[in-house]
Amino acid sequence: MNHPRINHALAALLLGLISTATAQADDKALAYVSNQDGGVSVIDLATLETTGNLDIDAKGPRGIGVTADGKMLITANKDDGNISIIDTASKQVRHVKIGKNPEFVRVYGDRAYVTYEPSAKSGPPPKSGSEAAKEDDDEDKIPGRIAIVDLKKGKVIREIIGKPETEGVEFSKDGKQMIVTNESDNSITVHDMKSGKLLKNIPVGVYGERPRGIKVAPDGLSYVTTLEMSDKLLVLDSQMAPVKVIDTGKAPYGVSYDADGKRLFVATSKQKALQVYDAATMQKIKDIPTGDRCWHFSFTPDGQNILLACGKSNEVVVIDTTKLEVTKRIADKEMPWGIVTFPKSLGSLDRP
Repeated sequence: MNHPRINHALAALLLGLISTATAQADDKALAYVSNQDGGVSVIDLATLETTGNLDIDAKGPRGIGVTADGKMLITANKDDGNISIIDTASKQVRHVKIGKNPEFVRVYGDRAYVTYEPSAKSGPPPKSGSEAAKEDDDEDKIPGRIAIVDLKKGKVIREIIGKPETEGVEFSKDGKQMIVTNESDNSITVHDMKSGKLLKNIPVGVYGERPRGIKVAPDGLSYVTTLEMSDKLLVLDSQMAPVKVIDTGKAPYGVSYDADGKRLFVATSKQKALQVYDAATMQKIKDIPTGDRCWHFSFTPDGQNILLACGKSNEVVVIDTTKLEVTKRIADKEMPWGIVTFPKSLGSLDRP
């Protein structure tokens, strides 16, 4: 005998499974690209074609991040001194005032961590010994900051005082610490995630100048940072003690391990190459020719490709992670700076 309650329960369960499967099938893997001279372009990762643009209602987007559920996209807008919080479904935009020169955005849970520089100047450092360099001395002494934004409330809930020119941001594997590179201070600082308290200051000037990108290894046992003005990569252990310096191409910037931590990828912006290293030995595997001034990159969620934003050649370069070769160039960008994907994947600006 059939029981009506059981039949109804089975029908509801089947309907739920079908609805879930349909929703998953409709979900597309996407890449979001921040363009300094435009807004945010959207790339369909199934076709590797640009499918549209998001109006962020602000100028000069650089840093970019996305929430784990893909519902909110965040950009740091240099010219307007704010961030845009974009609802990816409705395309509605909210703005949160940050301060001068916001650059990096990292999203952790329902919070965004945004580095900015209260000094009025931004851009590459002037040549050593020049008059402009002397004028920059005072600017370089002004501490940078990390604004912590509650994305649901749409407001800054705390600020962490950093060192001069806060730059890249990374989180320890356990999520208890935030690691920040401080460009003009030639240092790396470690902060408690809950309180923002400074836990450790690591001077790196003896190894090289201008730390920019920072990335933790997938196993959490080491970190790497790029030293842009010295053409070097610094390897640190889990306690942030420097252990090795590696020569790179000119002006290393964005950096990331692959998902299993076996290879390390470095975007050398003036070398016009994505360099690949064996993560265990730090021996170089290959230089992959790219475009001009490629700053940041992301793996696709399936790990099969890398998408590299090349600002001065106005393109996103697609690289096959097995062949380590360029397979496509997605043109018509407006000085692309950063790139993240949904579902979230590893890259110089993000990790799952």
